[in-house]
Amino acid sequence: MQHAIASQEEWLAARKSLLAKEKEFTKARDALSAARRDLPWVKVDKDYAFDTPHGCKSLADLFGDKSQLVVYHFMLVPGWVQGCPSCSYLADHFDGMTTHLAQRDVTFMAVSRAPLAEIEAYKKRMGWHFPWASSFGSDFNRDFGVTFSKDQTDAKTPAYNYGTVPVNSEELPGLSTFYKNERGEVFHTYSTYARGLDILVGTYNVLDMAPKGRDESSLPWTMAWVRRHDEYETAQQPSCCG
Repeated sequence: MQHAIASQEEWLAARKSLLAKEKEFTKARDALSAARRDLPWVKVDKDYAFDTPHGCKSLADLFGDKSQLVVYHFMLVPGWVQGCPSCSYLADHFDGMTTHLAQRDVTFMAVSRAPLAEIEAYKKRMGWHFPWASSFGSDFNRDFGVTFSKDQTDAKTPAYNYGTVPVNSEELPGLSTFYKNERGEVFHTYSTYARGLDILVGTYNVLDMAPKGRDESSLPWTMAWVRRHDEYETAQQPSCCG
């Protein structure tokens, strides 16, 4: 890897110039976050049922004693013996934040279409502890933009991420947020997909500060290097349903 070499004084001048740009980015990100929170909300009137280790729950039940719910749409569908490696990469970051989110009135939970028994088996294999519910048999994943029909996948219809990305799988990742008021009414406040999920990945945030960055430009696709955390030593090829 070749790179420009400078004196300490030259490096410091370049670093201060970059710092000014970083501050601009931080302010722009804060403004974008405020605009996100200012989006109008949509009342969720449809009944959804979720299978959990504590029985069948409604969407409102998933909040627990919090007024905010963040759902990660994890790619694990009926019949898959293991979850998507990219979703698993993100999920490795979840356990550390659930306790802290709870202190800010937020419940965090993963939801997948796979039956609960299949979710629990994979969760045990991965050693995860974050809450994870099954939406098996409901329209939840389809209604929130992460489940697609065979016709859409065959035609590669641009239906993902608000119609901006062609669909290449029956299931794709996403994140949705909800608010519950004192009357128990639930509102959908936000959803994000594709690169909008990058912010969840602490590993990527650290790599972005490393000398070589994410170093993915020579790969067939950006996350081709990612494995489930118990597969790196065996160099097993990534698979969503292997």
